[in-house]
Amino acid sequence: MKFKHSLLALSITALSSGLIGCGGGGSDSSNTTTPPPATPTNSAPTAIAIDNANVDENTAGAVIGSLSVTDPDSGDTHTLSVAGDMFVLDGATLRLADGVMLQADGADAVTTIQAEVTATDSGNESYTTTLDISVNDIMDRFTFASAINAGESSVSYTGQIARHVLIAELNNYINTQLQSDLDTGVLTTRDAVIEKLNTYFRTSELAYPDMPVTFLANAEQALISNISSSHKDLVGKIAGNDASGQHKDWLNGDFAGWGATGSTTPEALVDTLFGMLADNAEAHLNGTVRQDFNGNDITKVYVHDNGVDLKQMIQKFLLMSVAYSQGTDDYFGVDTEGKGLLTDNISAQSAGRAYTNLEHQFDEGVGYFGAAQNYLEYNDNELAGSVTSDADGRADWNGFHDTDANGSIDLTAEYNWGQSVNAAKRDRGTVGNAMPTDYTKQAMEAFIAGRKVINDNVGQALTDEQMTMLETYVETGVDAWERAIVATVVHYINDTYADLGNIGTEDFNYEDLAKHFAEMKGFALGIQFNERTQLSDADFASLHDLMGTAPVITGDVASYRAGLLQARAILQTAYGFDADNVANW
Repeated sequence: MKFKHSLLALSITALSSGLIGCGGGGSDSSNTTTPPPATPTNSAPTAIAIDNANVDENTAGAVIGSLSVTDPDSGDTHTLSVAGDMFVLDGATLRLADGVMLQADGADAVTTIQAEVTATDSGNESYTTTLDISVNDIMDRFTFASAINAGESSVSYTGQIARHVLIAELNNYINTQLQSDLDTGVLTTRDAVIEKLNTYFRTSELAYPDMPVTFLANAEQALISNISSSHKDLVGKIAGNDASGQHKDWLNGDFAGWGATGSTTPEALVDTLFGMLADNAEAHLNGTVRQDFNGNDITKVYVHDNGVDLKQMIQKFLLMSVAYSQGTDDYFGVDTEGKGLLTDNISAQSAGRAYTNLEHQFDEGVGYFGAAQNYLEYNDNELAGSVTSDADGRADWNGFHDTDANGSIDLTAEYNWGQSVNAAKRDRGTVGNAMPTDYTKQAMEAFIAGRKVINDNVGQALTDEQMTMLETYVETGVDAWERAIVATVVHYINDTYADLGNIGTEDFNYEDLAKHFAEMKGFALGIQFNERTQLSDADFASLHDLMGTAPVITGDVASYRAGLLQARAILQTAYGFDADNVANW
């Protein structure tokens, strides 16, 4: 926005002396009298200007521009101040206050803000003006209008959100309801426990329409079928079970990291974990009190006596073997004609659809990343659900936000799911380091830019140049996604290493160890599902040999801890991670 400033006309008053005549005698005389020096007068400033009158949305503390003052008094000095708590001044530089972040779209949109600025000169004369500042609406939301059906959105990934909800509901059930169902007689046998767990993993077509959303109290969708009306399950999309598009044969010898390579499959591993949990449940039903290696009672049915938290292991492995595998390998894949990026962008996917096949495939990949559509409008504390004070961020943006202000959270657009949240958590761990990461921004900006390439060319096949551009954006986004996952593995290596070091002290907590190991292992198993992974097969095998399938909690614990540091070093080298970041994750 350009501003018009009135031209300033300065009037200069000239003082002149006159001749004074005195009469008498026959002669004339004249005297010239020098007037005393004029007393200096001070004039107030007359204008304040700013050299830039716009600011980008979604940038907390953003610099706006430099202020300058017009004053009739040459060489006068000025003190600047700004009213309110939205802005601060760094010398003559106007910027948003720390923590203030603007939005130019959505229910909270603002397009112009006003700064009331005052300049006070050395004579205590002042001038105040109001500056209009435009808020720049940048391309920061994963929202795209349909080029096929006017007035409709072309973005759709409801099936991916339905599977996120299934994983969340399974985790919520194990965490909050399973033990109660055992105690109250809802579940009375080991087989009944397996059957219940499978209602989320192998969702029946009969049960699916009535499955409630329970993990979030104010979800807009009360049933999973309100998100995606067509039947969804997890088992059909777990690595190896999809018919095509995967870079390895996970069903026939390629799945690694749990025993000998090829000794099990992703689906079979889930069954193994379900079986371990059912064994614990059966022991609980029989009145057996399980104990950890120190002889302390294990009170949670999902914590195993081998040092593994089965709730965490199941959830993290499903996030990787379903969401991460499908997103990075299938929908962002370039190996299978008619799938992933090698799909049609000319016509609607099917009659009545507002999007092409390529648009939809790309959206499904982004859907598995799990970011809210306005992901870039959150800060890292908000994404991580770590807002505990105003200094951290906005309390009503803690992981999700009612962006459309309808009083509930739309799970398809307003909620941030696991892996997109992990990216923010790892970014938080590098704040203040010499090489801070920004995986959240790298991933989402790349996904938005890639989607725009597709959207801008609906109705025609992408040229070779456009396809190269699209693949570059995908590789950039997936690189950030993978690095955030691997950094999360490093984080839990650090935690597990520290937990084991506390054995024999008052600081040791068995449940913490079980949780941290399970998260480390569950995420680490999934690295292999990304066809673009930077970790070699040999390094992946070494990583899991060092981790094992449970932590070493008796015997040579010191050697196991040393092995964890070796595992961390493998990841640090493979990804070129900064040493300070690795230590702080």
